[in-house]
Amino acid sequence: MSAELKRSTDQGTNTEPKRSTSRPEDAGVKGAAPGTRRLFGLAKTIGLFLIVAAVFVLVWQLLTAGYDDGGLAPTPAASWHRLIEVVSTAFVFRPPNDVGIVFHLIASLRRVLIGFGLAALIAIPFGLVLGSSRTLESALDPIVQVLRPVSPLAWLPIGLAILRDSEATAVFVIFMASLWIILINTIDGVHRIDPAYLDLARTLETTPLRRILRITLPATVPAIVTGLRTSLSTAWLVIIAAEMIVGSRGMGTFVWNEWNAMNIDSIVVAILIIGLVGFLLDRAVAQLHRLVPAA
Repeated sequence: MSAELKRSTDQGTNTEPKRSTSRPEDAGVKGAAPGTRRLFGLAKTIGLFLIVAAVFVLVWQLLTAGYDDGGLAPTPAASWHRLIEVVSTAFVFRPPNDVGIVFHLIASLRRVLIGFGLAALIAIPFGLVLGSSRTLESALDPIVQVLRPVSPLAWLPIGLAILRDSEATAVFVIFMASLWIILINTIDGVHRIDPAYLDLARTLETTPLRRILRITLPATVPAIVTGLRTSLSTAWLVIIAAEMIVGSRGMGTFVWNEWNAMNIDSIVVAILIIGLVGFLLDRAVAQLHRLVPAA
């Protein structure tokens, strides 16, 4: 009886209304249609980006204010004018010296995609086999762990000595930069498979090849895509440095030539282009990553 009276008293005295923790603008957005919410989110993202970009340009201008008086670091205005010049001559092709930025970009992308593609063709099946066999993995893991930390650029002299061709050497360096990332992610993906599925496959007496194709590969796809995304970004980083050494046409060669001519504003433009292309490559693989769960 006393417990019921206490509950009644508590209910009677606790008459303060609950306060909403959501802000009015958030409540308005949550109550809007899905299209309106997406539009509002996009507007917020663009607005924040513009604010950050404006602050960045302002700081850049303050730090490089002496460029017009002989300083080395170009101002935003000087870099903008140089960007217009680079874009206006992007498709000029009068080798060996007068080559537009588009042809340098195509050369770098070609090397990256060839080396990256070859690495994926070898690392994915090899990773599936190693991840499925503890014996093979234990035997070869020391070799993988010794070679994996080696800088891709350390392979460049070996590639030049063996291949004796700058183009093939650049592809070889990209191959080595991409191989280990894809391989290790694939092996890790195999290890994360639910053992119950593998036990079921053994119970049904399926062949090892059939088990890999029907169970292991589909279950490992998310890890493989993650490895592809990381390795492609790494390959794009490495090719710029490799091209500075091996020469030939490419974004790295463009940067090095502009440095020798002390055209720092051209280097700033090249950095912006390299960053933008790297961002687009990452977004392209990220879209594939989002499609994997629905596949």
